[in-house]
Amino acid sequence: MLGVITEVGRQMEISVNAVQTLTRYKAWADGLFLAVVAGLPESELVAPRPIIFGSLIRTLNHSYSMDYVWQSNLLGRPHGLTTRNPVDHPPIQDLVASQLKLDTWYVDYADSLSHDQLGEVVKFEFIGGDIGAMSRADILLHVVNHTTYHRGHVADMLYHLNVFPPTTDLPVFLQASVTP
Repeated sequence: MLGVITEVGRQMEISVNAVQTLTRYKAWADGLFLAVVAGLPESELVAPRPIIFGSLIRTLNHSYSMDYVWQSNLLGRPHGLTTRNPVDHPPIQDLVASQLKLDTWYVDYADSLSHDQLGEVVKFEFIGGDIGAMSRADILLHVVNHTTYHRGHVADMLYHLNVFPPTTDLPVFLQASVTP
């Protein structure tokens, strides 16, 4: 069971179990999805596309880079990035390996948090310089949601290439995770 999410003033309260489930879901979905993307020819990965990130691989690199930024925020360390859309990106195999490693970190991090720690507010600086503050739970929910959004973004690009990505919906993960 995911637990109950309730509105408390402007803060969201979520259970440890829900955060653990969602970070596991993200890792599972990324693994399936990136296995398909990694098989694309380099020419399709870097081909210019009429999207904000410019190409399929840069969209994936944006998603990874933002996961890294939020990891840094959670750990209270500088991330060193000055843009949300880096021009440079690693080769797809390196990007996939880095993303899967970071997904494992998020799973382990969620496993390490108590309910009280989930509610702790983390202050951080946005890449644009503004100051922000969010609970650890809200940051983790954002990381999962942000990646889901961009998997959909990339899936749309794949359909235009006649490549059909795997189904990575949460109910599919939940069913797969309870099936012996």
